[in-house]
Amino acid sequence: MNKKLIKTYIPMSETFYYILLSLSEPRHGYGIIKYVGEMSGGRLTLGSGTVYGTLSKMRKDNLINVFVSSERKTVYKLTDDGRELLELEMARLKQVYEDTQKQKEFFNADAPKAKPARNKPVFV
Repeated sequence: MNKKLIKTYIPMSETFYYILLSLSEPRHGYGIIKYVGEMSGGRLTLGSGTVYGTLSKMRKDNLINVFVSSERKTVYKLTDDGRELLELEMARLKQVYEDTQKQKEFFNADAPKAKPARNKPVFV
């Protein structure tokens, strides 16, 4: 994979990550929006402008291609570079999680617990 792509996209924005993740199977733009909403439990709501702008950038950088295009829908799929980039980000996020778990002892058990982010939708 091109090192410039890694430098450009790692770490990924949440939007970019979820769009790539949603393309674990071919999907069209609206299918991506619905899938990300469901996968995030409604926490992340993607706007169509954000999705199509991101898909355009992903195509330009050969992270996805058009799987099939019809009169009304264009279906996208990951390329090998897109899959590799997604796997690199997943490994990075796993390491962040593991590092965080190592630090749990420093948090005060009596401190108020933060509410899960899933309660508040994020509109992008």
